[in-house]
Order: sequence, then C-alpha cells, then structure tokens
Amino acid sequence: MERGNLFRSKNNHVEHYHKEEHHVNEKVPNHNKILTSLISGAVAGAVAKTTIAPLDRAKINFQIKDTPYTFKGLINFLKDTVIREKWHTLWRGNSATMARIVPYAAVQYASHEQFKNILNKENKKHLPPFRRVLAGSLAGITSVTLTYPLDLVRARMAVTAKDRYHHISEVVFKIWKEEGILILYRGFTPTILGVIPYSGISFFTYETCKKKHADWTKGSDLPPYWRLLFGALAGLFGQSASYPLDIVRRRMQTAGVTGHSHDYTGILSTLKNVIHEEGFRQGLYKGLSLNWIKGPIAVGVSFTTFDITNHWIRKWPVLQYDDKT
Repeated sequence: MERGNLFRSKNNHVEHYHKEEHHVNEKVPNHNKILTSLISGAVAGAVAKTTIAPLDRAKINFQIKDTPYTFKGLINFLKDTVIREKWHTLWRGNSATMARIVPYAAVQYASHEQFKNILNKENKKHLPPFRRVLAGSLAGITSVTLTYPLDLVRARMAVTAKDRYHHISEVVFKIWKEEGILILYRGFTPTILGVIPYSGISFFTYETCKKKHADWTKGSDLPPYWRLLFGALAGLFGQSASYPLDIVRRRMQTAGVTGHSHDYTGILSTLKNVIHEEGFRQGLYKGLSLNWIKGPIAVGVSFTTFDITNHWIRKWPVLQYDDKT
C-alpha cells in the first residue's frame, strides 16, 4: 500500500512539474523569452567554460605544436605551468574566454530558440530530425559570426607567455598595429565550416535524447543528472565530427605568434602542412582524447545550466503576461 501511494505521489509530482513548466512558458511573451534565453545562455556558457578552462588551455597548446599529445604530456603541461607561472595561470586567457563565451552562448541559445520557432511551421511539440539539426547549425553560425574576433584573442592569450599580453585590449591593439585588423578574422572560414556540424549535431543530440526520455517515461521530469549525460553525449558527438577543422582554426588563429604566418594562410595550406609535418591522425586529431574529457563536461554543464536557469527565470512574475490584460 505504501509503495502504491509513493508511486502515485511521484506521478502526481511529475505531472504537476510539467503542467507548471508548460504554464510558465505560455505566460511568457516572446520578447521576454528572448531575454531569458540570452541571460540563461550567458550564465551557462560562463559556468561551463570556467569549469574546463585549464583543460582548454592545455588543448590549445597541444593543437598548435608539432609534438604528439599524450595523457602524460597533459599532466606535465599542467604541472609545469603551475610550477613556472603559479596555479591561477591555468585560467590564463579565461577573461578573454568570458568576454567571448558570454555573448557567444547568449546569442547561440537565444537564436536556437528562435530558429526552432521559425522552423516549426506546423506548431508541433518536437521538430523533425533535419530541422533540429538545421536549427542548431543556424544558431552556431549566428553566434560565431558575431563573436569571432574574441575567440582569436582568447587563443592568442592562451598560447603566449603572460608578459606578452596583459589584457584583451592590448591583444587587439597589437594585432591591429603589427598584423592588420583583418587578422582578427583569420581562421573564420574553417570555424564556420566546423560549427555547422558541431552545433547542429550537439543541439540535435541533446533535443533528441530529451524527446526519447519523455517518450520512454511518458513525459516524466528530466533530472539534472540525465541532462548532464545527454549534454555530454551531445558534446562527444558534435566535437568528434568537427575536430579536424578545430585544429585548422587554431593553427590559423595563432600563426602570428608561433612562427607559421606563411604556412597557415588558408584552410588547404594549413591542412597540407599539418598532414605533411605530423601525419593525418597525429596532426588532425591531436588532442581529441583530451576533448573527449573536457568537451562532454563543458557541453553537459552548459545545457543543464541553461535549462535550469531558463526555467527558473521564466517563473519571475515581472517577465510574464499581466493577467489583468
């Protein structure tokens, strides 16, 4: 009898949660949905990137050098960095990361919500698979286009000694003075080509996993640990599909400070030089195993933080329709 009451109580809680979630979303006008998505996306991006910042710095350093990646090499890099420059320098470049990821994630999540609405002409509960991929890809293209120079600045700060650049504005000024303003968009093409499968597959995987969970459990609440797992799978699949272009992007972005400004001038020349000097697998997939650690963590934390924050903010009465109107 007690187990039956407990089961009914749990089902009633789940049903109440989803009714509340649907009711909250229905009461929020679209312009406020955009606002809440921007805020939640910014928070999600900041939390996720700060969590994996040391691994991100290590990944960029392996990507731009011709030494092969090993787990021992990763540990040595982290240890040597702490000994040489103190532990907090593992987060070197994180200010540039925040300056880039906060607007990037805000635009990405908000535009994804809007692209889903635009592509949902039939007003269905879930988009068809291709449209799920398309909405994610379009969101990625939008966010990259608007924030790309900040990504290049972050990469430069991550791979240089701490006395080379002291703050973001100094990086921009030196690039402008020494290399030209157009260098701020160096590597933009491979970034766009990479973000199309990455963002498309990531959002598709996460949305599909949530849909399957709802189907299997008849619409029960999705706990945070399932959101983390689904987000981790999304990051794993998305980054694996686009990783070689990420290598090309980083090589082109940092060519001016690594002595390869004449070798990494375009996508094809960068690919050719990387494969010739390091081999196909060691060159284009260097550090992928590290990405399989940090990528799922970052994407899982990001998706989970966004969902929870967005639902919480949309419950604020000030953002909802006035019941008297």
